Amino acid sequence: MTHGSPGGPSGFLVLDKPAGWSSHRVVSRVRKWLSTRKVGHAGTLDPMATGVLVVGVGPATRLLTFAVGETKTYTATVRLGASTPTDDADSAPDRFAAPGALAQIAEDSLERALEPLRGDISQIPSAVSAIKVDGRRAYARVRAGEEVELRPRPVTVSRFETTSPLRPAEAGDAAGGRHPVLDVDVVVDCSSGTYIRALARDLGSALGVGGHLTALRRTRVGSFSLAEAQEVPDFPDPDAEVPPAEPAAALLDPASAAARLLPVLSVTSEDAARLRQGKFLEAAPAGAGGLLAAVSGGSLVAVLEPRGEALKPRLVFPA
Repeated sequence: MTHGSPGGPSGFLVLDKPAGWSSHRVVSRVRKWLSTRKVGHAGTLDPMATGVLVVGVGPATRLLTFAVGETKTYTATVRLGASTPTDDADSAPDRFAAPGALAQIAEDSLERALEPLRGDISQIPSAVSAIKVDGRRAYARVRAGEEVELRPRPVTVSRFETTSPLRPAEAGDAAGGRHPVLDVDVVVDCSSGTYIRALARDLGSALGVGGHLTALRRTRVGSFSLAEAQEVPDFPDPDAEVPPAEPAAALLDPASAAARLLPVLSVTSEDAARLRQGKFLEAAPAGAGGLLAAVSGGSLVAVLEPRGEALKPRLVFPA
């Protein structure tokens, strides 16, 4: 059981991460924006990517563990006919397909190549990823010149569809040459842990021409979507005095955030006091087979887990 500490802002922010920003940079901005140190996020977005980043503030950061595993939706542009070391546009193409191979790709062959990349699949993540290999991030090993081979991981891709026709484009090489490529826009619904870069790479491989991402935007994390996302404030002068945001205006309160992630159990103020002391609820509600968010008077009290016929507080939140 983990206890929170009172004081300071607490809740979730749904942010629209700008291109070129790391997720860590967003967290740094939020710390300054809300004048608090306790800030975290659910699910890293690469600097090239934009879109939904769910950020936890204060004691509510402990709810992020339940947001990380939520399904996600992305829109992206896949470039066929050119491969890059990072499987996206953050590195220059190092392999190009022959023009004749590109000419053979039609909409029907593209659909046939997409089909095996849907459903429950085994995916090899991009070598330049945050996955740890013997205690070190894979991307750090790659940048140090090491060969990295990551093991396939099970993921679920419930939707991988094109949203535009194939369109001709050009890509440059390191020597300044220009090469024909094909661009196509796609939408992906997937489980946590799916690499959209790897889907682009594997689609290009299936077509025999190579592929990588040139644009990526996350539009949904679970029930959190772009429709509610706020812009990330940028403070050009790191020493400038910036008035903190009004937490009530910027933050989704902990009880509301928990309700987006877990089934809610309403408890009395007496039970709330007992739970905050680490005591069990003696009788679990009928059908309670998993984690529950205990809420009293609009405030999040605890995350509960079944323990026999009772409910045990796994996480406790301050009054």
